[in-house]
Parts: sequence; C-alpha cells; structure tokens
Amino acid sequence: MSHSTPSGSWDGPWYRVHTEQFEAAFLPDAGEDLESVDSVDVFVDLNDGSRWSATIITVAQVEILMKRWTAGGEAYASRYFWCSDGLVVRDAGISNMTHVLTGLIENGEFTQILQRLED
Repeated sequence: MSHSTPSGSWDGPWYRVHTEQFEAAFLPDAGEDLESVDSVDVFVDLNDGSRWSATIITVAQVEILMKRWTAGGEAYASRYFWCSDGLVVRDAGISNMTHVLTGLIENGEFTQILQRLED
C-alpha cells in the first residue's frame, strides 16, 4: 500500500485529491479541518474514465449517530446503521480516507464497495 500523503486543492466547495490511480472530490463542511473530517461524500474518477461515489464515515461518527438515534427513536431505536454508498473507516481525515481508497484499488475491492455512477 502507498504510504505517501497525497496533496489536494480546493475547487469551490470540493477538496480534490489526485493520486496515480484516481482523482477524488471530497465535499467537507465549510471550514472543517480536513484531518478531522469524520463523515464526507466523495466522488472518485478512475484513470479508466469510470466514476464512483461513496459516503465515508468513521466508526466513531457511527457510534455518535447511533447514540443520538437511541434517544430520538430513529433507525429502530438505533438497532442498525445504514447509509447509501456507505464506507466505514477507522480513522478520520481526508488523507486517511484517500489512503483507504488507494488500498481498495490496490487490493481489488474498490469496485465491490463504491457505487458506480452512470455516464
């Protein structure tokens, strides 16, 4: 697995990260510390021209949501967690999430986990 930290740049509300295998466009909240991001939508363009999407969320953020839902009665009193295109990661931060995406490509699981978008 690649261990270098990819650099990114802002493009309006999007934070774009370029790697050898893909370009990822993350949509963090305005003013959010990029290395503290714990839930974010991402669109990934692979070098073959295909487009993919996911909602990446940390284990800790899932736990926070489920505790909140227990009190509010959502998700059958928080007996489950579900989100469309969901990918749960251990650690927060855009750089960590980019490393996870890179690892998924390198181990062949990327297309099984992210949602392919139509052209």
